[in-house]
Amino acid sequence: MKEIVIRENESGQRLDKFLAKYMSLAPKSFFYKMLRKKNITLNGKKAQGNEHLKKGDMVKLFFSDETIEKFTQKQSVYKKKELDILYEDGHTLFINKPVGMLSQKAKPSDQSLVEYLTAYLLDSGQLTEEELRTFHPSVCNRLDRNTSGIVAAGKTLAALQTLGTMFRERSVKKYYLCLVCGAVSGEKKIRAFLTKDGRTNRVTVERKKGTRNNGADIPDGKESFIETEYRALRSDGEVTLLEVHLITGKTHQIRAHLASEGHPIIGDYKYGNREVNDRFRRKYGLTSQLLHSYRLCFPECDGELAALSGKEIKAPVPELFRKICADRGVM
Repeated sequence: MKEIVIRENESGQRLDKFLAKYMSLAPKSFFYKMLRKKNITLNGKKAQGNEHLKKGDMVKLFFSDETIEKFTQKQSVYKKKELDILYEDGHTLFINKPVGMLSQKAKPSDQSLVEYLTAYLLDSGQLTEEELRTFHPSVCNRLDRNTSGIVAAGKTLAALQTLGTMFRERSVKKYYLCLVCGAVSGEKKIRAFLTKDGRTNRVTVERKKGTRNNGADIPDGKESFIETEYRALRSDGEVTLLEVHLITGKTHQIRAHLASEGHPIIGDYKYGNREVNDRFRRKYGLTSQLLHSYRLCFPECDGELAALSGKEIKAPVPELFRKICADRGVM
C-alpha cells in the first residue's frame, strides 16, 4: 500500500489527472476500475476521479510495489551542468543561457536547459525524485540554440503558470542586444506579418496581411502579426549595436524582422549576409548570431511572484560579443 500526501505543486488538479501522471503507463480504465473497487481512495473515502485535490489531501493506493513500478515510467537521467544563475527565489529562477544550449528538447535524446535545471534542483534538495512523478520544473520562455541570455524558469506549478501567462500577455518587457550590418540611428517601431515554413524551420516577413511580398496570397491562419522596436546605441558606420524591445515573440522574429529592414544580425547565416558573416568568422571565430537577451522588466506582481514586483533582471554580455563590439568601438 502506498500513501501519497498532496503537495502544493499537485494541488488544484483532478484526482484522475494526478493518477495519470503518477503511474503514466497505466490505462485510464485501470484507474476508474480501481476507484470503483476502492483500491484507490481519497482521504479514506471512495472517490470518482473528478475531485479537485487540495494540499494535504491523502491518496492511498492499495497496490503492491511491483504493480506501482510496472505502471511507472522510468525517470530520465539528469546530467549536472553548472548554470549561470542570475536570480533565484523560492518559486522562480533566471538563468543566463549560453550559445549552443537548447532551451527545451528538440528530440528525446537531447539534453536541454530543462534537464540541467531539473538536475540542479534535485542536487540542491529543492526537488525529490518522488515529486518528479507528478511535477516537472520547466522554462517559461525559449531562446534559439545560438541566442544567449535570460531564460525564466518556474520551480513551482503556480509560478510556472503565472509566469507563462505574463509572457503570453506581454506584461514582462523583453530587451535584447544585437550587432547588425549597416549604419542605424535613432529609434523605430516596425510591424509586419510572419509566416513559418515548418519543413525548413525558416520564417518569412511579409509587409501586407494576407499577401506575400511577391504578390501571392497567404492561406488564412498561416501568418502572425509581429511588432519589434529598436534603438540604436552606437555605430561605426558599418555595424550598429541595437537595443531591441521584443513586443511580440514569434519564431526567429528579431532575426528575420531586422534582416527584412536591411540590417541582418552579424553571424546569422540563416537570415544574414554570408560575406559579412564569413569575415567575422575568420577574424573572431564567430559561429553564431550576435543576439543576446539581456534584460527583463517585471510589472507589479503579487502572490508567488511578489518578489519579482518591479524587478529588472539583467544578463552580462558574452565575452566574444563584448570583444567584437569593443574592437568596433560600439560598446
